[in-house]
Amino acid sequence: MSDLDEARLGEWLAGNVVGFAGPFTVEKFAGGQSNPTYRIDAASGAYVLRRKPFGPILPSAHAVEREHRLIAALHPSGFPVARPYGLCEDAAVIGSPFYVMEMIEGRTFWDGALPDQAPAERTAIYEAIVDTLAALHAVDLEAVGLGDYGKPGNYFERQVARWSKQYRASQTDDLPEIERLIDWLPRTVPAQTRTSIVHGDFRIDNMIFDAGEPRVKAVLDWELSTLGDPLADFSYFLMSWVTAPEGRSGVQGLTGAETGIPTIEAVVARYCAATGRDGVPDLDWYFAYNLFRLAGIVQGIKKRMLDGNASSTQAAKTVERLPGLVAAAWGFAEKAGA
Repeated sequence: MSDLDEARLGEWLAGNVVGFAGPFTVEKFAGGQSNPTYRIDAASGAYVLRRKPFGPILPSAHAVEREHRLIAALHPSGFPVARPYGLCEDAAVIGSPFYVMEMIEGRTFWDGALPDQAPAERTAIYEAIVDTLAALHAVDLEAVGLGDYGKPGNYFERQVARWSKQYRASQTDDLPEIERLIDWLPRTVPAQTRTSIVHGDFRIDNMIFDAGEPRVKAVLDWELSTLGDPLADFSYFLMSWVTAPEGRSGVQGLTGAETGIPTIEAVVARYCAATGRDGVPDLDWYFAYNLFRLAGIVQGIKKRMLDGNASSTQAAKTVERLPGLVAAAWGFAEKAGA
């Protein structure tokens, strides 16, 4: 049994998902500290349900409605996302808003080092990821109906203010380096030259790959998406190259011809070629910002954990990383001239 009212859910699915037929079972996916996600296996096929967490949440967090709007706009354009089947904004059905999309079968790579792949396969996988990100940043916002999906103006300026506020809203400790970052980041925001869809959490384990070839079948987890500076996604993706291998996305020290994992220079060159850039600016500011934002997210998880609302046993482990994230963020800020 899941923690959902399956009778009410069944009624909603029958009335709102084209072609749906029961009986069905529901199983919660393990992992993921944010929007709880479930697999539905029905007579008509497999589906995925994503809902907001139960309990009190920060005002702008966990916006599954926005997530649904985005994939509904992107899916017809051919960009690799799951087909959306329906959004339910009535919390009375299962206790919170949710949406249902197709279940995409394939491979998920949890470790950026790709230990089970041959060097040539690793290169092809990373090139597919870079090309997918470039394709996202090339989507014509007006043509897909997402011209108003984010606010105008400098994206990083807004994000620094937003994550400072989110951090304050869930603050539990006094960390001097966070205070310095909250002061320094807004004073040093780089100019923004382009606007695109920004995924907000673009990394290797948020994609499903074809079972047989190095092709991205679906990009997942759009809850932080908005319109903004494409360098937000690109610099966040590049964080893996300055993160020690930890069994997740970090590939620092693992790149080059021998492993097949492209160097950071090769990744930058491929992305720039695909997006018509002549280079990317000094990355230290962006790395400091990305770690600061991550610290803000982890701080939110810590607060939810202390309040008894975190949706994963992984939460406690994640929270242990907070001091290290903050120290690393300030380290990059110093490299960028702080």
